[in-house]
Amino acid sequence: MRRQNGQARCGVRAGDGDGGSRRHFLAASSLGIAPVALAWLLDQERTWGKSPDKPVGDLQYDLAPKQPHFRPRATAMISLWMQGGPSHIDLFDPKPELVRLDGRPFPGEVKYDNAAQASSKVLGSPWKFRRHGGCGMDVSELLPHFAEIVDEVCLIRSMQTGVNNHGQSIRALNGGNILPGQPVLGSWITYGLGSESQDLPAYMALVDPGQLPVLGVENWSNGYLPSLYQGTVVRPQEPRILNLVPSARYAGLPQQNYLQFIERLNRAHLSRHPGELELEARIATYRLAANMQMAASEALDLSQETAATKRMYGLEDPACRDFGERCLIARRLIERGVRFVQVFTENQRWDHHNSIRSGLPTACKKVDRPSAALVKDLRQRGLLDTTIVHWGGEMGRLPVIQNDAGPNKVGRDHNTHGFSMWLAGGGIRGGAVYGSTDEFGHRAVDRVVRHHDYHATLLHLFGLDHRRLVFKQNNRERSLIEKDAEIVKEILA
Repeated sequence: MRRQNGQARCGVRAGDGDGGSRRHFLAASSLGIAPVALAWLLDQERTWGKSPDKPVGDLQYDLAPKQPHFRPRATAMISLWMQGGPSHIDLFDPKPELVRLDGRPFPGEVKYDNAAQASSKVLGSPWKFRRHGGCGMDVSELLPHFAEIVDEVCLIRSMQTGVNNHGQSIRALNGGNILPGQPVLGSWITYGLGSESQDLPAYMALVDPGQLPVLGVENWSNGYLPSLYQGTVVRPQEPRILNLVPSARYAGLPQQNYLQFIERLNRAHLSRHPGELELEARIATYRLAANMQMAASEALDLSQETAATKRMYGLEDPACRDFGERCLIARRLIERGVRFVQVFTENQRWDHHNSIRSGLPTACKKVDRPSAALVKDLRQRGLLDTTIVHWGGEMGRLPVIQNDAGPNKVGRDHNTHGFSMWLAGGGIRGGAVYGSTDEFGHRAVDRVVRHHDYHATLLHLFGLDHRRLVFKQNNRERSLIEKDAEIVKEILA
């Protein structure tokens, strides 16, 4: 056994004295996902028979449902992650003063990220805002479908991380800390609560066909938590999960026999190393992989959806088809007991340092219709009350021009001092606007929501006390939130 970060890391061998690691032995096999799975026919009674009676914080590394600290409002979450930084002042936060001063010198100080391309000229939004819904929420003309769901949404206009680089701000909003190596939100929630499904991963990451987001796999990393809590990647095209199905030659009894053999190896190794909890977690991961062979194929099969549902998500429109498919898959996963699903846009989709007049409408068209459809679909199926939907990125944009090379080439630089995102469902108050930025949209000035507060509020909705959700590492208690944080009670229903 090797130890890393104070926790056991497994180096189990395929047989006594054979000199080869089990990982190499399994990798050389041709049984599809089965080589990294344990016998799904074995130990089912123990797995399914568990009642959710273990309090959060007990050392039990599996995905069995666990009791929260108090009664939850939410049981699942779908995060629609807009990587790059959507321009809040062009989408959610109208600023008439910027329109009035368009092209003139900015009357104040600006924190630039890219000084070489910086300009002090104000850039008023070229798009019109209008009030929508019974709540009268101001929404840009670029988001006509979002405008239809505003009465279900709480729009936060005062988000803040304060670190202007993409990577650090992503880490702050996704993992609570600007340093690498931290478990992300989805890992913490599944660590604390387990899963309602024993046939699917508790946490799944749906990546974009364009490319991975900034930081790549770090976006769904388990960090120092056991590997069982890492996000499982779902690819944007078939096969959506690699090696899911074994070849016909090995399906059925040959696979079952092989899995039973692997089960015996693992159990024998575990019996020689009592108390190695991460080994137990690793074995549970293999068992889950076997269970996924049928359950994941069914969950990812969109042919079961009606034509009307597919139209609602925009699957007939090439501009939003891929994002619509992933939003629809996210709903299907949540229906089947997956705890946390994250749907990503590709690297820098929203990072409009230049050509914002063409780039921002394209980005909006990709996600607007599917995002709104997801909220509508969850509502009509009775799932929105217990499912949180999040939409947002790691930053917003500045109120001044970047790349002052003509109207069609101008853009906006990074702004993490004040930006917008929205939440719906799962105990969130609908038809609400919370917080504000200054008259230029540069800095959050009223009811500021830091990433610590955002995380504390989400955990609260899941029935988790962020001060009690801890993991012991090197005799130190680690948590998602290691600074003072406030639950934003005003956004709760």
